Parts: sequence; C-alpha cells; structure tokens
Amino acid sequence: MRGGRSLAEALESCLAEWSERTGIAVEIWALPATDVPQRIARGVLATVGEALSNVEAHSGAATVSVAVTVGRSGLRLTISDHGRGFTSKPGRGIARMRATFAELGGNLSVTSVRGEGTTVTGVLPKGG
Repeated sequence: MRGGRSLAEALESCLAEWSERTGIAVEIWALPATDVPQRIARGVLATVGEALSNVEAHSGAATVSVAVTVGRSGLRLTISDHGRGFTSKPGRGIARMRATFAELGGNLSVTSVRGEGTTVTGVLPKGG
C-alpha cells in the first residue's frame, strides 16, 4: 500500500476519515491480520470506498459495520448498515463493486431489506 502501509492500516485510516467526515459511526468487526498483494488491496479499498459512499448517500444509517478477514481460503469482506435498505434495481456503484471483485477472480453480493438495511459481502479466493 501507499507508504508501506498494510491493508489493515489503510482500512483503519480510510474508515476513521470517512466516519469523521460523515458523522456516521463505524464498527470495525475485523481487519486482516496478514497483508495481501497490492492489486487485491487496491480493489478492496475501492470497494469499501464505494460501499461507504452508498451508505452515506442512501442509507440514513447511524452506524456501519465492517469486517475484512484473510484466511486460508482467501479474503472475505462484509459491510453492513441498518439503514433504509432498498428494493429498487441496483445502481452503478453496486455494478462497479461487483466488477472490481470479478476482475480479481472473486464475487460480490448485495442483500437489502427495505427498512432493515443493506449488507455487501465479497469473497476473493486465495491468490485472487
């Protein structure tokens, strides 16, 4: 990552800055204990940024929860809010997040329940 920062450090910084700017609290459930290749880290950070933009613009949530873990099988990303949720067709931001994960060999899903919130889940296989 930039300046030699690990993915966990870059995520911590990104989440803290976003929370400070938006006033939306961030609960960090997990950050990766090991680092990942730069292209994976860039994709994860871009996806987190897009998901947070969606939370800020559409959810009305007071809190967002984030977990990024790296294990034997690969990387897993979960971002959840308890905002408005949506039932309409997913927009360009979700398409971009899915495309980013697909380019890295993984997949990303978005589930949303009107009035209960939205969860973004992405999985990248080991060596993605």
